[in-house]
Amino acid sequence: MSARTYHDPLHGAIRLSRREPAEALAIDLIDTPVFQRLRRIRQLGPAYLTFHGAESSRFTHSLGVLHLARQALGNLGRSHPELSEHRGVLYAAALLHDVGHGPLSHSGEEMYGLHHESWSSRLIREHPSLREPLEAFAVGTADQVADLLEHGRFRNPAIKALVSSQLDCDRLDYLLRDSYNTGASYGVLDLERILASLTLAPDGQLALQPKGLMAVEHYLVVRNLMYRSVYNHRLNVVCNWLLNRTIALARELGPDQVWADAVMQRWLWEPKSLDLEAFLGNDDVRTGYHLQRWLEEGPAPLQQLCGRVLNRELLRASDLSQLPQERRLALLARAQTLSEAAGLRPDLCCGLHQQSNHGYHPYKGGLRLWDGHQLGAIEQRSPLIRSLIQPTQTAWLIHPPEITPAIREALALEVAAGDP
Repeated sequence: MSARTYHDPLHGAIRLSRREPAEALAIDLIDTPVFQRLRRIRQLGPAYLTFHGAESSRFTHSLGVLHLARQALGNLGRSHPELSEHRGVLYAAALLHDVGHGPLSHSGEEMYGLHHESWSSRLIREHPSLREPLEAFAVGTADQVADLLEHGRFRNPAIKALVSSQLDCDRLDYLLRDSYNTGASYGVLDLERILASLTLAPDGQLALQPKGLMAVEHYLVVRNLMYRSVYNHRLNVVCNWLLNRTIALARELGPDQVWADAVMQRWLWEPKSLDLEAFLGNDDVRTGYHLQRWLEEGPAPLQQLCGRVLNRELLRASDLSQLPQERRLALLARAQTLSEAAGLRPDLCCGLHQQSNHGYHPYKGGLRLWDGHQLGAIEQRSPLIRSLIQPTQTAWLIHPPEITPAIREALALEVAAGDP
């Protein structure tokens, strides 16, 4: 077939043609087993336990990123046709940026202790089904794509920014897609205006025309709201904590007490020796199957953790963000004592999750406005964006439902004691 169409719920028909060499490359990459594996990895990990529509895959997201990268390059190419020589690298990087994700996406990175950028790079460099079509397109393409994804290195800074920056095609797609799939109403972006406002500054770096300022302000506010309402939702924090504790406990108990097939044995007890085949062998299906087996026939503590995840018998989370660190730790100790008194193992039901989030970071590829005469940091023109620079701190105390009244009472006393 000379053409391929993917019908996307967000972007409509994504059409690729073999008559265009970079699109032909994309088709070849999509058809590889490495990329098809992304159909079996949820975009939002265990967030479906909180938002029941969050079932979309990394496969779908990656096609969306390719679509946006193509649109962005098309807009920029009208005034900067020299960018077209990088089309193959851009399309491949947009498409393959997530091939190194483990089961349950970012949750899996925490569970198993891996970095998807490193694995994406390794697969592109070493797996024949990816490296061969990339090298057939142009010698050196595989290493260029791998370097761009792992280290953020590429000779053209504008192409690099479309792949990895504070306004890249990855972020634009996942904010739209995650908002759509979770039912959140925040993520309605003026995508057309954002892409149309992209331009090149005199130094060759990506910049924004002033006409896109309000659309980008909206985008950054949406990103902030999505982190607060979806990505760091209290139940999502609980689910991730339970999954991390499950894998940690399976590793602690060891192969003498915990059943695992050959692939999972490598992931659990020989993670530093994972080869390409073993890495690609694990996905949401295999990890989910092991959780089910452990629920049915694992040691009792492991059964308990798996049951909480699979049957959605979740722990509770209380917001301690307003308390100083020493009081947070005191409440964690209180929760552990109460849990033990209730006949529960504190290490299986009590934890403290703390996190710092930046709505906008001007020192990491900060955005700039270029009006044809002046070039300046976007936060200099926008009080709204300046307000997003200050990081926000969150802290959740994870505890069993049985002790919730006592914890909430203790928390209320702590808050009252801290008021002037």
